[in-house]
Amino acid sequence: MPAAARAGALGSDGRAVREPGAALDSARAGVFEALGDPVRRRLLELLVPGEQPAGALVTALQARVRITQPAVSQHLKVLREAGLVRVRAEGTRRLYAVDDAGTAAARAWLARFEDTFAQPLDALATELVRGRRERRRTPPTAAPADEAAG
Repeated sequence: MPAAARAGALGSDGRAVREPGAALDSARAGVFEALGDPVRRRLLELLVPGEQPAGALVTALQARVRITQPAVSQHLKVLREAGLVRVRAEGTRRLYAVDDAGTAAARAWLARFEDTFAQPLDALATELVRGRRERRRTPPTAAPADEAAG
């Protein structure tokens, strides 16, 4: 039974109804699953300067880790299916580049958390400034005579 049906979300025809954001959330999940692998993250890093042929990506990865060309191709396929990279053919070569739409979706999802961290950090900064101000205003107290003699 589909998850939506178990949750009780059925349409008038008795079929399970998807929540509006379900497709988008599964797409985002694919992006973060793809980014969960260090080889795929490294591939994205290699593509940041611009479009690269598959052979150059294989060579660059092989300089750091033991990996075969077919394994690199599989990693590129996962990144492509997640929408993080795009490929275009140029003769017999395949040129890969970062897909801005896929990375924008990941940034948009992560942006939701910026405010979550911003307010507590702003409050901490305010308290630190307040503490420094108080220390400047309060004159140092003289040590008691018996401690000074100690």
